[in-house]
Amino acid sequence: MTAPDLRLAGFAVALWLAALAALHLTFRGGLGVATVAFLGAAVTTLLRVRVGEGHAGAWRVARFLMASMLLGAGCGAAATAARVAVRDAGPLAALVAADATVRVELTVRDDPRAIAGSPGLPPTYLVSVDLTGVHPEDAPSMRLSARALVLGADPAWRPLLPGQRVSATGRLLAPRGGDLRAAVVSVKDPPRLVGRSSPAQRAAGFLRAGLQRACAPLPDDVGGLLPGLVVGDTSRMDPALEEDFRATGMTHLNAVSGANVAIILGVVLFVVRWTRAGPVVTALICAAALVGFVILARPSPSVVRAAAMGAIGLLGLAAGRPRAAVPALAAAVAALVLADPELAGDVGFALSVLATAGLLLIAPVWRDALRRRGWPVVAADALAVPAAAQVACGPVVAAMSGSVSLVAVPANLLVVPAIAPATLLGVSAAVLSPVWPAGAEFAAWVGQWPARWLVLVATHGARVPAGAVPWPGGVGGALLLGALTLALLVAARRPAVRRLVAVVAAGAMLGALPVRLLASGWPPPRWIVVACAVGQGDAVVLPAGKGRAVVVDAGPEPSAVDRCLRRLGIREVALFVVSHFHVDHIGGMAGVFRGRTVAAVVTPDWPEPPAGRAAVAAQAAAARVPMAAVRPGWAFAVEGLAMTVIGPVEPLHGTNSDPNNNSLVLRARVAGRTVLLPGDAEAEEQQELLHRLGPRAVRAEVLKVAHHGSAYQSPEFVDAVDPAVALVSVGRGNDYGHPNAALLSRLGREGARVLRTDEGGDLAVVLTGGGLAVVARGDPPE
Repeated sequence: MTAPDLRLAGFAVALWLAALAALHLTFRGGLGVATVAFLGAAVTTLLRVRVGEGHAGAWRVARFLMASMLLGAGCGAAATAARVAVRDAGPLAALVAADATVRVELTVRDDPRAIAGSPGLPPTYLVSVDLTGVHPEDAPSMRLSARALVLGADPAWRPLLPGQRVSATGRLLAPRGGDLRAAVVSVKDPPRLVGRSSPAQRAAGFLRAGLQRACAPLPDDVGGLLPGLVVGDTSRMDPALEEDFRATGMTHLNAVSGANVAIILGVVLFVVRWTRAGPVVTALICAAALVGFVILARPSPSVVRAAAMGAIGLLGLAAGRPRAAVPALAAAVAALVLADPELAGDVGFALSVLATAGLLLIAPVWRDALRRRGWPVVAADALAVPAAAQVACGPVVAAMSGSVSLVAVPANLLVVPAIAPATLLGVSAAVLSPVWPAGAEFAAWVGQWPARWLVLVATHGARVPAGAVPWPGGVGGALLLGALTLALLVAARRPAVRRLVAVVAAGAMLGALPVRLLASGWPPPRWIVVACAVGQGDAVVLPAGKGRAVVVDAGPEPSAVDRCLRRLGIREVALFVVSHFHVDHIGGMAGVFRGRTVAAVVTPDWPEPPAGRAAVAAQAAAARVPMAAVRPGWAFAVEGLAMTVIGPVEPLHGTNSDPNNNSLVLRARVAGRTVLLPGDAEAEEQQELLHRLGPRAVRAEVLKVAHHGSAYQSPEFVDAVDPAVALVSVGRGNDYGHPNAALLSRLGREGARVLRTDEGGDLAVVLTGGGLAVVARGDPPE
């Protein structure tokens, strides 16, 4: 196989990295980087160094590569600096700094995205836009072209199409930085439409809506997956299934990415190859399919970017000419970043480029090696393509997730036979929906069966023990895994090294996997209570038999508590207790119900906040689970666990926070040990408990520290509890100053061992021969 031409690769990579750096610099900083890079390129080009005849060729290559990379860095930094100058333009920056209320004229750039709000409250819509006009109340109007992000509170933002022009009135806020957005616009009112979007966008919207209608009668899992598989529309996809797809490395299937385009073009290529068409006909048919896909998926910048990457990868792979395709990929990367420097910091762009590079550089080598060993062509392609894409994308995925999936390649290989029929039937449903709705529903109904296989693989793959191994997150973890991957790929070209790597890898798997399966260390044996690391919120688990538990509160979002319960092997929730209705205790309740049987829900007899209470009632009603409000004296017992409500003794009014001070206070006995769970009870409720019940009623060996360790605590209450172990459920870097240092010091002085979820991750209190111990899982969320 001919070696690929990598001469443009250095230019493109340097341009990309310089653009990424300049996004985080000022205009002057980016211009300085560009100037230094251009001067370095000029010096390198003009530099004359005498070398021996045997080294002259190597020196010319090195000088070319160095000059090319410096030139690329200069181009990337200069292009980005020019856009940063627009972003930081004085008049608009002054309005942002003043949090001014303005009327703005906008052009929608991409599909609006809904972000779930507090339970019972409507979502917020994130809309990427181009600012074309800003009209302050007490200053001259401005005409400009700058990027911004709209935070829209009204549902009318949801159906907007890319290219749609609108106007709105809102407050300018500062952007987060690291991209080209000049402002964030917070808007409460609906947008005012100005004109219509393009015919292509309207056609795309019509077809996508038709696909959703055709999938509406299907079950939630497959009905939400098919639109994601075809056009990246995951608005109806089950969050639990999304988490499973992420855990098994299959996320690319339900998002419009280069891999998504590659799959669709791969189906077309397979059919065209079967007809023995020539390369010109193949290219024309693939181009037509690509245009059709872009229209169907909606020609937003992300879709066009994905189409470019997927087209280069698949056509290069089909033509068998990576030497020509790799420079095309490098040129495409350079052109896209120069046209839109913000792509340099886009994770989706990085994954698209890496997946395409894997298809061009790694997949052909592995495919040909398999074919030389007698593998059929289809089988060799089926294994080489997903494996190469997974290896190439591994460093970025590891940086994002902090783990390396061991099931990603097998999972992607297993779903290969189902992708083509599911995709084709989904496309058929979308195309048929305007002219034959019944036919579209039939196509979607048939398409659900291959989609069910994807769901089955993702669901079971995510639950494979030791399916992912921990890995350092962030840039450092990505660079480490990238360096190791590159070293292995280069070293494995030698047969002896390849055999050695295979033996070492097999030995490591055979030696380490049983240890992870049989002695993983989590959950630890004889645990009596676990404080889940759910960020700034509470979720506490008490054992109630094998695979069963009582869960008290659910944290602020579903995924964290769901993962905690999965790690503990909880399949049945004997009782779900809500201490009070604040979002940091009920926001994640959907995660408690995911894939589990919940027998009952109990809540405090306090109606505030009403939106939170309504959200809990709606979740219980949707799952057909009985819900009851309980008062002091209510008791519950199940298989080694006895629990009693001891507070609030009487409803408290006019306190610092009435919802907090009417939290359910639970006293539980597990395996002969006492656990106190006071929710977010503050000083008023704590003092009331002491006054009405006395110190003995609150004494416990394990204390879940109230209100995330806030300063609103009664010292007398803390002294009366006198715990041996104090667990603080708190989020890393929270804005509330939790936990309070004086409170932690007081607990420590009284002899308690104090542990925090923001430092130790999930915290399990376990029985030992001499009393109690605490095991920290060591993976606090970011």
